[in-house]
Amino acid sequence: MSEFDPFAGAGPRWWAIQAHRPFLKDLAAGLLDWLGPEAPERLSDALVLLPNRRAARAFSDALAEVSDHPVLLPQVRPLGDLEADEPPFAPGSLELDLAPPLDGLTRRFELATLAARLTGRTESPMRALAMGDALGRFLDAIYLEEVERPERVIDLVEADLADHWRTAASLLGGALELWPRRLEELGASDPARRRATLLRRLAAQWDERPPEHPVIAAGSTGTLPAAAAVLGAVAEAPQGAVVLPGLDLELPDDVWDRIEDQHPQAALKALLDGRGVTRAEVRAWPSPETSRRGGARQRLLNGALRPADATDAWQGALKAWRSEEAGTGRDPVAEGLAGLSLMTLRTEDEAAAAIAVKMRETLETPGLTCALVTPDLELSRRVEARLARWGVRPDVSAGTPLDLTPVGRLVETAARWIAEPMSPHLLLAALKSPLTALPGEPEALAGLEALEEAALRQAPPRDAADLMKRLVKARGPDRRGAPPPDWKLARLASAERLVRAVEAMLDRAGARFTPEASADDAARALVELVETLAGEAVWSGADGEAAAGLLTRLIEAGGALGRVARADLPELVRDLFAAEPIRTGGATHPRLRILGAIEARLVRADRMILAGLEEGVWPAGAQVDPFLSRAMRRTLGLPSPERRLGQTAQDFVQAAAAPDVTLVHVERRGGQPTIRSRWLWRLDMMARGAGAGIARDEATAALARALDAPTAPPKLAPRPEPRPPVERRPNSLYVTAVERWVRDPYHIYARYILNLPAMLRPGQSLEAAARGNAIHEAVDRLTREHPDELPPGCAAVLAGWMRDGLIEAGFPAAGLAREGLLADACARWLVDFEARRRRAGTLIRSEVKGELEITAGGAPFTIKARADRIEVADGVADIIDFKTGMAPSRKQVATGFSPQLTLAGAIVAAGGFEGVPAARPGALTYVRLTGRGEAGEEIDVGAPTKTDARTAEELSAEALEGLRRRVEVYRNPATPYPSWTAPQFAKGLDGDYDVLARVWEWSVVGADALSESAS
Repeated sequence: MSEFDPFAGAGPRWWAIQAHRPFLKDLAAGLLDWLGPEAPERLSDALVLLPNRRAARAFSDALAEVSDHPVLLPQVRPLGDLEADEPPFAPGSLELDLAPPLDGLTRRFELATLAARLTGRTESPMRALAMGDALGRFLDAIYLEEVERPERVIDLVEADLADHWRTAASLLGGALELWPRRLEELGASDPARRRATLLRRLAAQWDERPPEHPVIAAGSTGTLPAAAAVLGAVAEAPQGAVVLPGLDLELPDDVWDRIEDQHPQAALKALLDGRGVTRAEVRAWPSPETSRRGGARQRLLNGALRPADATDAWQGALKAWRSEEAGTGRDPVAEGLAGLSLMTLRTEDEAAAAIAVKMRETLETPGLTCALVTPDLELSRRVEARLARWGVRPDVSAGTPLDLTPVGRLVETAARWIAEPMSPHLLLAALKSPLTALPGEPEALAGLEALEEAALRQAPPRDAADLMKRLVKARGPDRRGAPPPDWKLARLASAERLVRAVEAMLDRAGARFTPEASADDAARALVELVETLAGEAVWSGADGEAAAGLLTRLIEAGGALGRVARADLPELVRDLFAAEPIRTGGATHPRLRILGAIEARLVRADRMILAGLEEGVWPAGAQVDPFLSRAMRRTLGLPSPERRLGQTAQDFVQAAAAPDVTLVHVERRGGQPTIRSRWLWRLDMMARGAGAGIARDEATAALARALDAPTAPPKLAPRPEPRPPVERRPNSLYVTAVERWVRDPYHIYARYILNLPAMLRPGQSLEAAARGNAIHEAVDRLTREHPDELPPGCAAVLAGWMRDGLIEAGFPAAGLAREGLLADACARWLVDFEARRRRAGTLIRSEVKGELEITAGGAPFTIKARADRIEVADGVADIIDFKTGMAPSRKQVATGFSPQLTLAGAIVAAGGFEGVPAARPGALTYVRLTGRGEAGEEIDVGAPTKTDARTAEELSAEALEGLRRRVEVYRNPATPYPSWTAPQFAKGLDGDYDVLARVWEWSVVGADALSESAS
């Protein structure tokens, strides 16, 4: 047998494996060395206690890796998840009178209910859960820290403290009294209290009757008093030993004595002090090999992270280290920095790309392993996505949140759909989900397309009846008067059947909400809706099983949450699903891992990448306790919020002490500047103070950028200049289309030559259009029904008509209150306007159609118009156009960029308007109605100015002549239809065909590329 014996010597046996060593591998090698090849069966008698289940699994792999012959595995148990029915709790060894633990989700629900009861307020489920979670953290701390007389919390508030602390203390006191009673009613025990009790009983049993078999507790820092007691009992056992992770045996005694909560050695110091063990009594666990570089790295890290009041000794420590190596030609600082590099990236996406390249590069070396360590789950998902480009899937310890899985997304979409049943986006998302099985496919798919095109690409419908009305309207003739073809009618019929099915589906789901439902009824409605969409098979698979289990528990225990409004259901589902990790299994690459900081404490890879080194990420900020002040926590005997920072600092040191480490820092997160992690800052400052520095890895970031960069200069699309055949070019346009033609000829090409009518976005807000149409219809109705005198109460009549028009257009109810006030103001202004305009002998026509045929290029061309209003008196016609948005200026009209009213003047001069005699154009007036300020404004763009004496008649004639010249030019087959020839006047116009014309590419990107090449 080997000379090494972990159980040799009198008294407690405490060991330590240095931070730069692979903890589990050294532990396994030491155990095999203790056994020797002569008695491998002895290993099966040993019990190894490790911090968590992942470490337990990794230790078994480490044993297989370091052993050159088959061995019988020891009993490996996670100290943090001990169960009463498995070793070291042999059946009957303890009189276990503990009830089974309450499951985590039920505990959240019950504590939320308790918090709402204690506050005496009816909270939304999310606020109640948030309060319950805070209350749960308090109870966890009380039970796990084994606070004596926790009921003292009521008397902790001093007279000079704010009243909210007194309220919080009263709430906590009530919880300490009522929570045990509720657990007794449920026949369950609190999991935190049960865990502390089990550990404490195990420690007491081993203190009284030490185990006769070998016991090794390894990797735990004993931050909980009960866990520390177990470690103490193991160290005292005849065949017991405790192996600590990363204890710094070289830290000067004066620095060791000043360690505070945020130091990486704080938890280990507290453990040793609590057990009455000095650091000198802890022995170094033998390692198979000695790494000078790793030892120098560990010394450098521990030196950089010294307590704040000991950093003044940095220079002295550096001199001492170098004096130790005097004459050897070695520099301990350079050795510590060897193998350490830093990547500073601009954004999270750049960081993910560079990390993925670094991990993929690892696979080029046979047998080499790599682990990304980060608490940033979003960054880890980005890296996963980047690795997928090479078909590589790493082993991710955190799993995937349920809300990001296909089933999770469908359930959340269904919850949002229940909250907003007529939202076009949600309706389409639910019906188009890959998991949704529409009845009667493929006819149902055709019906869904027809439903989207005819009824959803506009303002959100009010109800299913509104949807059906839109589908019926789509059955009518098109703008040319042609009836729809049979295939379109069949698709619309399928759409109507789909609407009826959707209505029944939503009615069943919403029947439980009147207007709210208990949480369990809400979950039942959600389950029914999801099964109607996707069938019961949706609950198969890892994500389906997890979603089913969670919703089942919500049905069983969610009644404790109280009532849930429809609007609160999506947030409740998202909160519950986001907290449920899914580990789908499947084939992962054996040499690549993505680990959280805690999981990486004992797991080591050949190459370690530490990312998220920004303040607020790693380390995260100290958690704010909403119930207890720092003084109250200290009086109760609870640890300070900073203790967690010390534990995360130890995780950082454990990972950063590996031989090959890359530190990753991002300069901006979410577009906002970041602050470098305090550990990175300290390490960098200490290295600079030693005249050295952390190596910058620029090559990996450059390679990552090169992977996404084009191999040749981009071939940017030029401005499109289509030249369709002359016979396909339009021979008739409305004056509004001519205005488009002047500014953006490509619009005319796409709309009238390619016959591509612009489609609205699903649920697109049409408030501006609805407001304009309501005003136009009200003014038109007033003109038709009261052509001579205004009716009594005209302002109220007009405002009522405007409101009716808004309601008919599906204007959202939330906006009607505001719009009602604006309509009142517009109506009052219009009454004064009408009173001024109506004169004896004036002919008034509204919404009147007109057209004029001209000859250009040897062929006729018809210009059409629909005037909002024409007033004729004494052979002069005033043309009025009502607008709710911006009106063109006189300069735009005079230069021909806005020829709407001038061309209408040319038509009226030729007698081209129905029921309007030929007349000389007079005022060309835009009436701008907003309801704000003065409510309305008259802008006569045809009146001569000081700089332009042309009259409306002259402007109209020039506009007609300009149109004739334009038609002649475009009847030349060589004339193109370019995109945006006058972009300076594009304000207020939507570019329906800008994507088709690739405007961004040739107008912005192309301009940037040209400027870069010129420079």
